[in-house]
Amino acid sequence: MTVFTATLNQTAFLMLFILAGYVLSKWKFVPDNAQAVLSKLENCLFIPALVLGTFIDNFTTETLGSAWELLLCSLALAVIAIALSLVCVRFCSKDKYEQNIYTYGLCFSNFGFMGNAVVSALFPEVFLEYLIFTLPLWTLIYLWGVPVLLMGSSEKQTLRQRAKSFLNPMFVCMLLGMLIGLINIPIPKFVSSAVSTAGSCMSPVAMLLTGMTIAKFNLREVLRIKGVYLVTALRLIVFPLLFLGAMLLIPMGETFATCAICSLAMPLGLNTIIIPSALGKDTKVASGMALVSHILSCLTIPVVFMLFQYIA
Repeated sequence: MTVFTATLNQTAFLMLFILAGYVLSKWKFVPDNAQAVLSKLENCLFIPALVLGTFIDNFTTETLGSAWELLLCSLALAVIAIALSLVCVRFCSKDKYEQNIYTYGLCFSNFGFMGNAVVSALFPEVFLEYLIFTLPLWTLIYLWGVPVLLMGSSEKQTLRQRAKSFLNPMFVCMLLGMLIGLINIPIPKFVSSAVSTAGSCMSPVAMLLTGMTIAKFNLREVLRIKGVYLVTALRLIVFPLLFLGAMLLIPMGETFATCAICSLAMPLGLNTIIIPSALGKDTKVASGMALVSHILSCLTIPVVFMLFQYIA
């Protein structure tokens, strides 16, 4: 019950920031471009700072030795999730575009913004491992999820063009943090303080962004889409429960199991709104997915983590 209460308190804390972002945007307390500005800050400063500081403090030769096993397990789990998702979406919609949106949502949860915030607060001892665990997921997003499912065609980008997408602030800071951590390069106090402070901004800003995104929705329309509820149930309940069931049958390392359940239990991601919107595509279904899943996750995440504690 302790884990349930702690997780509920943390998700409720995050939901307050989501509500604040919703109110600020809906009632026009912030300018129309506030969401774009915060998104830039989040992706170019706050998340990279958090990643940089985490790897500097924790990435050692011992961590490097166990990283490959974690990466392989993560990739295997992602392949299984993709296979299940491709089957499940056939029952959610007959429309090809909607199927692609649903597939992305099932394959890739909000393991970045929401996941980082939850793990850093509840499981700080495995946050570094969680960042390593999600690397295969980011790889699949850049190489397949965004160009094929969200942009609509695998011919939109060449493999070389997709590879260039890895040259982003988060990935660069991760490599820099690995280098500094392994070599143990001394960092000036004012630099480490700046990195730590900027990283602390990641979680609240991520939740504010989520609330601002939800504020753009036409709630009456998006809540009528039946497929949204089925995909949300699969993402928040079925997939985590399947993994918990597998834990009873297959011996798993505690670190991998913790990282896996944290990524599986998160709500549907926001890229299904951001990418299609930039291309002028319909985001009604994606909006419903984000809205319903983020609200319900406030209850499902604590329950999943409580069950995980009993099994682990």
